[in-house]
Amino acid sequence: MLHRVQKLLSNYGYCSRRKAEELIKEGKVKVNDKLIHIGDKASEEDKIYVDGKLVNPQKKVYILFNKPIGCITAVTDKRFKTVMDYVKIKERIFPAGRLDYNTAGMLLLTNDGDFANKIMHPSYETKKTYFVRLNKIISWSVLAPIERGIELEDGMTSPAKIRKINDIQLEITIHEGKKRVVRRIFEKLGFRVVYLERIKIGNLEMGSIKPGEYKYLKQPDIDKIFETRR
Repeated sequence: MLHRVQKLLSNYGYCSRRKAEELIKEGKVKVNDKLIHIGDKASEEDKIYVDGKLVNPQKKVYILFNKPIGCITAVTDKRFKTVMDYVKIKERIFPAGRLDYNTAGMLLLTNDGDFANKIMHPSYETKKTYFVRLNKIISWSVLAPIERGIELEDGMTSPAKIRKINDIQLEITIHEGKKRVVRRIFEKLGFRVVYLERIKIGNLEMGSIKPGEYKYLKQPDIDKIFETRR
């Protein structure tokens, strides 16, 4: 069966699909010694090379990391500390989704491209829950539009679920893929998010993992991620 080469590289755990596309555009990817282009396909029997090195499938790895504030969601960076400075394992992994520099909480890392795509792509509607602390009191009348969806500069947000904790703290559950969407939602309503933490993906919770620590996920953990879509 033929697949796009960027999908195979992602499935093999080499990098994300987006990064694979960049490598292909840069002329660094060959299939059976033939330079390929975006859109080209290959089978799992073909040999794929990146920068002249053969890429082989890895054992699938799934990690839950409690991202602290003050590091970026990237594999490498010349200026800032990345999540990979905390998660040091022999397998080549990449983040399935992202959290901003000033956002804490649950981040999944893997070398399984299909799994990562199900976490990140909005069409799969994988729910993420965030704890939010605001800079001032917010009422239910102001929160109500969020549950219906509000207009941002890049389009309407999908309906969200809100659980109010007190006058300035709440939980919001969304499946948006828009950049900084939680902060932007509240900015649109005239509020500033002073603390933001992702506390749940699907029905999977952080548990006792401390900031900067991680654990390997087993199949029951992975099942919890997708339970809310059934």
